[in-house]
Amino acid sequence: MTQATAIIVGASSLLSREIAKQLSAQGVELSLLAQDPDSLREFAQSLPSKATVHALKVEQPQAIISTLESLWQDLNGAHLVIVNTGLNSYDASLPWQPEEDIITVNVQGFSAICNTAFRLFTEQGYGQLAAVNSIAGLRGGPSVAYHASKAYATNYLEGLSMHAQRLKLPITITDLQMGLLDKAAMQGSRLWLSPPDEVAKQVIKAMKSAKRKAYITKRWRLVAWLTKLLPEFIYNTRHWRTKEQRLAEKAAQKSK
Repeated sequence: MTQATAIIVGASSLLSREIAKQLSAQGVELSLLAQDPDSLREFAQSLPSKATVHALKVEQPQAIISTLESLWQDLNGAHLVIVNTGLNSYDASLPWQPEEDIITVNVQGFSAICNTAFRLFTEQGYGQLAAVNSIAGLRGGPSVAYHASKAYATNYLEGLSMHAQRLKLPITITDLQMGLLDKAAMQGSRLWLSPPDEVAKQVIKAMKSAKRKAYITKRWRLVAWLTKLLPEFIYNTRHWRTKEQRLAEKAAQKSK
């Protein structure tokens, strides 16, 4: 296998598409997995390098395993597997169904993808697994299952990296710690939101540098550091409030 080949699991997001565009421009052949493959076919045809599209059932771990194994055989292996799957929601009443869905996708589905990719890399003798994760996993948060699932992902990836070292195999595990982009978007914060092409550029740079862990974009490293240091009574004041909601609260306090 001489042609650089990458598999992107969860390829329909804006970030995944931008990563695919930049990798394709560098001559990397791509296999794009998405829950709605038809929505990606036109995009795949527009890429300069060869790109194929495949269906992904992220809520069915066994189906994920079968899909990856079959695709791996068709490709005769791959150099890189990028995982960008995830589910998030917030409801202050904490109904069980959204929590269960998050656990199914972010824990079971994620584990099935990473476990299968690592096993295939082990058989191949080399490779890189890069996962789009989040600094939300540093602490608990209002979206309880989501924050917990990201902590799980961090530890799962670290465990795989340790296992690769024990096996003495050149398998790189890259944990791409994204900032709290959902929160930044809700609050309309231009400071913390970066253009998708810049985010993808930093992702690709981190992968090429074989980083074990990288904060994307780099400015979120500071937020991660502060998040770990804050005492709980201060950290707990961080809510998913928009800028308008915060201003309304301040106005209400002044009127009292």
